Amino acid sequence: MGVALVTPFDTNGMVDHDALARLVDYQIESRADFLCVLGTTAETPTLDPEEQLAVRNTVVERNAGRLPILLGCGGNCTRNIVNKLEKDKMDDVDALLSVVPYYNKPTQAGMYAHFKAISEATDLPIILYNVPGRTGVNMLPETTLRLAADCKNVVGIKEASGNIEQIESILRNRPEGFKVFSGDDGITLPLIKSGADGVISVIGNAYAAEFAEMVHLAQAGDYAAAEVIDKRLTELYRLIFVDGNPAGIKVVMELRHMLQNVLRLPLVPATKATCEKIAAALL
Repeated sequence: MGVALVTPFDTNGMVDHDALARLVDYQIESRADFLCVLGTTAETPTLDPEEQLAVRNTVVERNAGRLPILLGCGGNCTRNIVNKLEKDKMDDVDALLSVVPYYNKPTQAGMYAHFKAISEATDLPIILYNVPGRTGVNMLPETTLRLAADCKNVVGIKEASGNIEQIESILRNRPEGFKVFSGDDGITLPLIKSGADGVISVIGNAYAAEFAEMVHLAQAGDYAAAEVIDKRLTELYRLIFVDGNPAGIKVVMELRHMLQNVLRLPLVPATKATCEKIAAALL
C-alpha cells in the first residue's frame, strides 16, 4: 500500500512543511509500504521547481530511510525529463513514477519511444503511470508489456484506466517480477484478487492504517476480512473524487485535523454539498 502524498498548504497558500512531515510520520506509523512524492495528488503542476525540491527534501528527511520513496518524474516533453534525469541527483529516492505524456496525445509508438528514452537516461527502477482520464490517451496493454520486455528498469505500472479487462490482460501476460499497482482505491481489492501487487492510494492519506490493513489482508488471501474494511470505505472512495482530486481527500484530512483545506488554482476546494456528504461518511 503506497500513498500518493498530498501537498499541504497553509492559509496563505504556502507549502506547510510541518503538516507534510507529520503526514510522513503518520504513514510510517500506519504501516504504509512506500511513499509516492510529487504525483498528481500532490498538485505538482502548481508547485514551482524550488517548491518541488523543498517538498521532496522534507519527505526524504522526515522519512529518514524508513520507507521506499517513489518520485513523480513525468511530463509531455521527453527531452526535458531526460535532461532532468541526467543532471539531477536522484540518490535520495528509490524509484520513479512516470506518467503517460498528456495534452499532446502521442500514439502507442510515441509512448513506447518516450518511456524507452527515459529508461535509458537512468538506472533507477521506473513505474509507468497510465491515467487516461487525465492524459487524454490510454496506453494499451501491448505497449506496457513491450516496455516491460525491452526495458530492464521498467519494473511496474500504476494502472488508473479503470478498465478491469485491460488490467487483467497485463496481469496475465506480464513478465516475471513486473508489478501491477491499482491507481483507483475503489477497485484495489478485486484487482489484488486477480493478482495485482497493491495500490498507489489517495484515501491512504487520511486512512492509512485502515487501507493498509485491507491491502495486507487481501495479499494474505483473507478476502473476507479485507472486504469488511473495503465496504466501510466504499462511499468515501466515491465522494473524494466528486469534485476532483485532491479536493475531496483534503476535506477528509481537514476534518481529521491533519491539514488546512487549501488548494492552489486552478484547483478549488470541494463544494459545500460534497463536504457535508463527506463529513457524514467519515469513519
